[in-house]
Amino acid sequence: MHIILAFLGVVVTILVLLNRLQDGGIDLGWLNPFSWRRRRSYRKQHDLNPAFKLESPLDVAALYMVCVAKIDGDISREQKEKILSLFEDEFHLSSKEARELLASSVHLIGQTSEVYQTPNKVIERCIDKISLEQSESICSLVDKVANVEGHLSAEQEKLVNSIKAACPQKSQDTW
Repeated sequence: MHIILAFLGVVVTILVLLNRLQDGGIDLGWLNPFSWRRRRSYRKQHDLNPAFKLESPLDVAALYMVCVAKIDGDISREQKEKILSLFEDEFHLSSKEARELLASSVHLIGQTSEVYQTPNKVIERCIDKISLEQSESICSLVDKVANVEGHLSAEQEKLVNSIKAACPQKSQDTW
């Protein structure tokens, strides 16, 4: 019995000391494995680059189109006009909404250059929302933007191929 009382006394003493340290300003939250796991999952979800948090297929397509135009440097006037006309025609946006979508896409790309290296991470959050028709549309829109100036640079061709690989494709074993 005296061993159990001694053990309980040690446990209570340690808890009181930890409480006093926490009251003194020393953070001991990292000792709790459940809290650590919760913080880690929260950080994994919310501390991402904003370009990798897109949940709308329309936003993903717009970002891909701007990426293809911007990979060689600044967007040319012809590319900008083509992108705006595609936004208006294909996405059925007004002129003002098309300009806002272009500005937000350029802003997202300006945050990081990771989008160029890993375009598959952009589409990850909404891959289940994208139908095969939307996927084919994204690929054709990216091709239209890439071919505005007549020829594709090596970087553009590599990015277009990686975007097409990231988009959902038809399964080969359909009857």
